[in-house]
Amino acid sequence: MDEVVINDNDFLRQFETKVDGKLAKIEYSSQERKIFLTKLFIPEEVEDPSFKDRFITAVLKHIEGKNLSVVPTSPHIARFLRKHKEFKDLLPVGIRI
Repeated sequence: MDEVVINDNDFLRQFETKVDGKLAKIEYSSQERKIFLTKLFIPEEVEDPSFKDRFITAVLKHIEGKNLSVVPTSPHIARFLRKHKEFKDLLPVGIRI
């Protein structure tokens, strides 16, 4: 499995990575010390079933390194966080999913 390399495109407010020559992205907005993950886009051509989880994991680790809290407004990312309790510390106080 290849490591997913994340690019934080601040101008377009999205985390990006190339997969199979296509752009996968997670759109976000930020407010104070919180980052709202609003939309996940994985190209239909991506055949690797584990890519989505690896991409979300890489983005969450990137955010963790910046000491920000995560508010998942995307249903895909909220589902991922429900399954992967190791990232629950990234949620702001009072937010449960």
